[in-house]
Amino acid sequence: MDNCIFCKIAAKQIPSKLIYEDDDLMAFHDIRPAAPVHFLIVPKQHIPTLADCDERHAVLLGKMALLAPRLAQEQGCGYQVDGDGVSSGGYKTLFNVGPDGGQEVYHLHMHVIGGPRPWRGMH
Repeated sequence: MDNCIFCKIAAKQIPSKLIYEDDDLMAFHDIRPAAPVHFLIVPKQHIPTLADCDERHAVLLGKMALLAPRLAQEQGCGYQVDGDGVSSGGYKTLFNVGPDGGQEVYHLHMHVIGGPRPWRGMH
């Protein structure tokens, strides 16, 4: 898409604070973070919304979901349970879909949001 900011980031036409890249996905820090850790996982393929996905996208969506915990851990907000069963850390994953869902960029992306609470404006 000619005017899609995430397509331009994937094409390296716009810089980003990249934390991960492979043939299918990129992950980079959100430019307006809502929490101490806030990054996006974005497919390189232009797909407008989660609502536009179907069975053909199952592997890509699974890859996004499995990448989130690994990158959250690397970014310092991974979820852990110690030997006594006490848990710590954690993060939220979020897809905004459509105008009422708060989607601002119409290119599929998963927010990964974490770090010490409280977060500004998020519950």
